[in-house]
Amino acid sequence: MKKISFIIGLLVLLSGSSIMAQCDVKNKVLADGTMMYYFEPANFYVTKSKSLKINIVTDKEHYFVSLQPSPFPAKSEGKKIKDDLIIHLADNKQYKLAHYDTQYRNNDSIMQVLYLIDDKDIEAFSNFEAIVAEINMKGTEFVRSYNFKLHKDAIKEQLNCFLKKDEK
Repeated sequence: MKKISFIIGLLVLLSGSSIMAQCDVKNKVLADGTMMYYFEPANFYVTKSKSLKINIVTDKEHYFVSLQPSPFPAKSEGKKIKDDLIIHLADNKQYKLAHYDTQYRNNDSIMQVLYLIDDKDIEAFSNFEAIVAEINMKGTEFVRSYNFKLHKDAIKEQLNCFLKKDEK
């Protein structure tokens, strides 16, 4: 009986720690003094020729989808990326996210493009997993489509972590 209680207790502890790890929010202060909250990017798509990492970023007022495509264009070309992002969710609808900013970080070794999630779409993004993203990668090709293979529910899970914390 002690073994069963110990095993059940261990399972509860392990499952609780994995739930806590999913909501491991990081933060950083931007140059303008704005505090931004984010998660480590999750791999959504990986092949030999291209990959895409995605995470949710927020200033506690607005929510953004952050994309880190690879390969990415040179800074002079990448700064031309101004088109909106189209994401198809599991509800069989597509959502247009407005381009917000294109940044090169870590001595230009990472390109990050931020897209604003419209307030009216927050509920859909918090309830359905992502299926496809379409990005106009100026300078490299016309529209790059990513059919998500990995962590399809990362946007949903990360957004829900922020929404739960905001309720408190």
